[in-house]
Amino acid sequence: MKDFDKWNRVKKFVDNRTNIINFKEREIFWTRIGENVGFEQNGKGDEFSRPVLVVKKLNKQLFFGVPLSTSIKQGSYFYQFSFLPNKISTALLVQAKVYDMKRVDTKMGMINKDDFAKLKSDLKELMGL
Repeated sequence: MKDFDKWNRVKKFVDNRTNIINFKEREIFWTRIGENVGFEQNGKGDEFSRPVLVVKKLNKQLFFGVPLSTSIKQGSYFYQFSFLPNKISTALLVQAKVYDMKRVDTKMGMINKDDFAKLKSDLKELMGL
């Protein structure tokens, strides 16, 4: 069963954060994405976090991002790459959305330029752009 009450307590903390960090496209951060509805991607653990890739910086506060998973998934809704040694990550393209930097915690790494270009191409194709 989903624990929306616990997520609501974490979300109140997240909303009150003031220590916003600088960020760039291609960076990957632990991000508190929350406890979500239905088949929307959820965060894990006590902080409801998961890695999120910054696809497009919209301003100092907002970015368009893609959550990541360590589960291998196939098909046009996903893109696999590696940014940590000996570890494959799957970008959940179908779950891309806008995030506020208040949700971001710590930087994990960065996707390489070639994978980033391919991921963006696949994302545009998925969205019909």
